[in-house]
Amino acid sequence: MSSIDDKIDFNLSIEQKNIIEKSLNDEGKLDCIKAFKVAKKIGCKLEDMSAITKSLNIKITNCELGVFGKLEFSSKDEKLYEKLKYEYENLKIPCANLWQEARNSSLRNVGSTAKNSDIEVVYCQLGCFREKKGLKNGSKS
Repeated sequence: MSSIDDKIDFNLSIEQKNIIEKSLNDEGKLDCIKAFKVAKKIGCKLEDMSAITKSLNIKITNCELGVFGKLEFSSKDEKLYEKLKYEYENLKIPCANLWQEARNSSLRNVGSTAKNSDIEVVYCQLGCFREKKGLKNGSKS
């Protein structure tokens, strides 16, 4: 998966690089949820995180909304799904909007609903993707 802007040149300080490195998981990757915290700690824009990590040969993984990674999710919340279906007719919902929706329930509930339905998460806040192309749950999305 390519980040939105791979060609940005970042001049990170040693301290900023250390913050990123200390935040990596056991596989040497940066979990989505930690990337949000790291962006704040190193003082960068959220949408630059994918390009920053890519410049350091680090991958972002475990999307909280189930777009990529190995997180396990429960079944979708039918009531939440119907609400989102009503609000977003085409079911292409920006990541930021889903995170906002999570304030009314939980990120895990919203992620489970997105992962286990025909909702397409678009415009990753971390800059990992604009629109997800290809397969989702074994079928064309």
